[in-house]
Amino acid sequence: MEDFNSETDSDYTSYWRDWFVSSRGNEYFCEIDEDYLTDRFNLTGLNTEVSYYQYALDLVTDVFDLDADDDLREQIEKSARHLYGLVHARYIVTTRGLAKMLEKYKKSDFGKCPRVMCDGHALLPVGQADLPNMSTVKLYCPKCEDIYNPKSSRHASIDGAYFGTSFHSILFQVYPALNPEKSSRRYEPRIYGFKVHAAAALARYQDMEREDLKSRLAEVDIQHRFIEDSESDGDAFEYDEDYAEGRTEPAKNQGQAGDAASAPMEIGN
Repeated sequence: MEDFNSETDSDYTSYWRDWFVSSRGNEYFCEIDEDYLTDRFNLTGLNTEVSYYQYALDLVTDVFDLDADDDLREQIEKSARHLYGLVHARYIVTTRGLAKMLEKYKKSDFGKCPRVMCDGHALLPVGQADLPNMSTVKLYCPKCEDIYNPKSSRHASIDGAYFGTSFHSILFQVYPALNPEKSSRRYEPRIYGFKVHAAAALARYQDMEREDLKSRLAEVDIQHRFIEDSESDGDAFEYDEDYAEGRTEPAKNQGQAGDAASAPMEIGN
């Protein structure tokens, strides 16, 4: 990191944070408020997670005055970035942190979903583990509810613990109006206009599982609708009846076939 000169401690702290979040590869991070960084309660337990913890904290909060050699300073700067990331995971689930990440989400700073059916919906960073050094950050699409790898190698190397596993869920709990409607649309492979048998069978299975899930949610008074459900409830009802009949008829035929197979065979003398 470059040596920065400033007239006041506050300016230096702000400048260090500005430098960190504006560095290439750190676009996913938001700037942590100084008051949050200097509150020791928010740092509880991090002293065992970060090497050179006190020096790293001093560097981030601009009270670092150790005359260290280049190797030691490099280690302290690395620890300072790690400390900032761990504090960042805690900060972004606060009211102020959610608001900052929401602004970045609205501007699609985290990228857009690569799935064609999602129509370029904005993504959110998410970790697959809350402990550091377990997995790198992924990108979550709230429309298809799946995760993807970042396009940039700089972003792909960021520790997922710096965002945590709960941030995206908390964001939509606080701002439920921003949670997009889910779509049941999916790509159907065809050969000269005809559905491929294996893919069609998988689609039918997925439809069956989806209807089963909706039924179980309805039993506990949780109503979930896809975008397509609101377009034509009548068609959906007819489809369900046809599907139910299709499910019962094979079972009857199988039962008849089983009875025929188990019946004794008459052999003429």
